[in-house]
Amino acid sequence: MNDTILEIRHLSKSFGRNHVLKDIDFAVRPGDVTSIIGASGSGKSTLLRCINLLETPSSGEILFHGSNITGGKVNANSYRSKVGMVFQSFNLFNNMTVLENCMVGQTKVLKKGKEEAKANAMKYLEQVGMAPYIKAKPRQISGGQKQRVAIARALAMEPEVLLFDEPTSALDPEMVGEVLSVMRDLAKGGMTMLVVTHEMAFARDVSNHVVFMADGVICEEGAPKDLFEHPQQDRTREFLSRFMER
Repeated sequence: MNDTILEIRHLSKSFGRNHVLKDIDFAVRPGDVTSIIGASGSGKSTLLRCINLLETPSSGEILFHGSNITGGKVNANSYRSKVGMVFQSFNLFNNMTVLENCMVGQTKVLKKGKEEAKANAMKYLEQVGMAPYIKAKPRQISGGQKQRVAIARALAMEPEVLLFDEPTSALDPEMVGEVLSVMRDLAKGGMTMLVVTHEMAFARDVSNHVVFMADGVICEEGAPKDLFEHPQQDRTREFLSRFMER
């Protein structure tokens, strides 16, 4: 389909005899906010790492605008500038300021001049509420602030898709809201997002597509209302039961 940005076809990943992903299929279209939910160890983060080429799939295809990017001939840095990733542990450069963190990818990968990169970085740092902290080093700011800088850094590359790997799980509870607020605003602005998350309210209220994984397979997927209110599989019902009771 012409309007598909990413298409995952029959994707599998094994580490030795441990089959972490088994025959994964789904598609991501412009403006989609897809939440991937499931218990720890179900393969969610490995799936995202395969999509970002941080892991090499054992079999299957990942199509970006119809071209298979798993063949080894793709420039990984160039691809990652289009399919950005926000990590659970921020992955900021500790020896750089907030501003420099948001400029380095632009100058190294996109070959932008310093002034253009700085102006672009400032635009996104303002968007996530971090412009007052541009001279700070990562050690001088909170976890929630680090994650907002990480989001600004990814946005500064102006990607077509943003991958979020449990972006709130390393945060203190009071900082989770500030990061989810930024992500909600991105979704409203039409950003295409693929989010591995344990934040069920975000998956239910912000996503337009939810994928439930267990033991390396997709057990069930669909619109949030359908999946949360009328799950078809026993495993989905069991996983969601605690959240629904709350």
